[in-house]
Amino acid sequence: MSARKPDAVARSPWAPPAAKPPLSARMMRATWRGLPAKRHEVGWEPGLAVPSAEGGPLLTDHYFPRAEGDFPTLLVRSPYGRGLPWSPLYGLLFAEQGFHVVLQSCRGTGGSAGAFDLWRNEAADGRATVAWLREQPWFNGSLGTVGASYLGHVQWALALDPPPELKAMVVQVGLHDPHAFFHGGGVLHLENALVSGVGMTYQHRGTRTFLKALLRLRRRVREISTARPPYEPYTSGLGAETAWLEEALTRSDADGPFWQGTSVGEAAERLRVPTGLITGWYDALADQTFDQYGRLRAAGCETALLVGPWTHTSAFQQGLPEVFGESLAWLRAHLEGDSSGLRPTRVRVHVGGEDAWQDLDDWPSDPATTSWYPTTDGCLVPQTPTDSAPLTSFRYDPTDPTPSLGGPLLSRTAGPRDNHTLEARDDVLTFTTPPLTKAVDVLGPVTARLTVSTDTGHTHVFARLCDVDPQGRSVNLCDGLGVLKAASQESAQVSVEMGATAHRFAVGHRIRWQISGGAHPRYASSDAGPAQAPVRITLHTGSELLLPSGSGSGSGVA
Repeated sequence: MSARKPDAVARSPWAPPAAKPPLSARMMRATWRGLPAKRHEVGWEPGLAVPSAEGGPLLTDHYFPRAEGDFPTLLVRSPYGRGLPWSPLYGLLFAEQGFHVVLQSCRGTGGSAGAFDLWRNEAADGRATVAWLREQPWFNGSLGTVGASYLGHVQWALALDPPPELKAMVVQVGLHDPHAFFHGGGVLHLENALVSGVGMTYQHRGTRTFLKALLRLRRRVREISTARPPYEPYTSGLGAETAWLEEALTRSDADGPFWQGTSVGEAAERLRVPTGLITGWYDALADQTFDQYGRLRAAGCETALLVGPWTHTSAFQQGLPEVFGESLAWLRAHLEGDSSGLRPTRVRVHVGGEDAWQDLDDWPSDPATTSWYPTTDGCLVPQTPTDSAPLTSFRYDPTDPTPSLGGPLLSRTAGPRDNHTLEARDDVLTFTTPPLTKAVDVLGPVTARLTVSTDTGHTHVFARLCDVDPQGRSVNLCDGLGVLKAASQESAQVSVEMGATAHRFAVGHRIRWQISGGAHPRYASSDAGPAQAPVRITLHTGSELLLPSGSGSGSGVA
């Protein structure tokens, strides 16, 4: 860590330039509603050349309030370019509120020099940028970071050895462990991997180019995901050679050389920089945010958590007022000493089913769980079964894989969806309670413990929690995939971590547990390829769904 004190910086007078922020950013900013009133007009210094750790220039835009006085600085480093939506989302919005904003293209992207080596250069280039900041006449020694997705990873990278000027961080729907994003739970998260490949390859080249690439991938995703050997034609979907993506798709060993040095989660285990965390129930990186929160709490670091009814992208669309308000309050509190905007509790979550926010002292708030059991007639009951016979079985065919529908994806199909068409398939089991006689609250991580057997000795098992309304609409809340690798065809237990939720099942609604052999192409099939044989999966008595109990929750079943 640098020993230089922030107050040792000798600052000279600075004359702000006359340029206005780009018109496209101002036009997008004008469409947003529900945000705090603007405090300052904004100026713009585009295309500054900031030396990287290697010495090559990192192109950087500087947004600033057109006003007298000292203002803290926010550092935002991105591989997705410095245009839309980042210029209004970070540059304009925060400069209006009284921050210098340094928006920088990562090495090898957006015109910055060098080669983009995902995840590996961010710590060194972040420190080099802070060294440059110390020499700027407008830098007052008070630094924060903010950003989403990969922009969260660069924050954790800087936090591995935080500079003394770093006083606050806000990680929005961000990751710290790339391997877990691609191969978490021992299975390839194929669709999210391909979408991230498009983002890394095209987003910094402009919005139109990026959207065209997403459409091309959408047309080719089935061909890519069912190819033998797997994923060989991925370049047809991306339209370009992407060596890093091929490695990420095929290198599943977390300890292998490809993934060495890419995880920066250890930063949270010793951090002392106050860190705000934001995610959504349908965010593709929600599990990593909950992990970050747990590590920060265990380390005694000041932290706060906001979880909304959002996907990875809708957090900055429908959720923008809450996401920006939370971020702004955290940064003002820790960079300016103004705590008036902070909420009184450490955690705030949106509770589905009643469309309300709930403040909590911690997450998860209560370790208690309630067990629910499937029956042979398709019911879901809170009573432990007395027999041990097989419940039912189904046939999973890799040539007609069970499709994915909604959930925590990066694509526009993410989020809550009506599952009734999916549940009509022969390869999807459902177990459902009778209509509830009183509300049931679920608050925390959901787990399935399955006892299954197959005629091959191995399979994937996908488990999903749904809320069925009185009209029969079955909406997904959370889900997960487990991998069975049994040595024989005897029954074995599979534990499936199904993510987390905060939801009230209202009176008259029903709780549904959905089980299938996969969710394609969200997850790579356990037997991908047209030459692979179908597998019969049998579910046995003793399987259970564990729901975390909310306050005042009961079984709700007469």
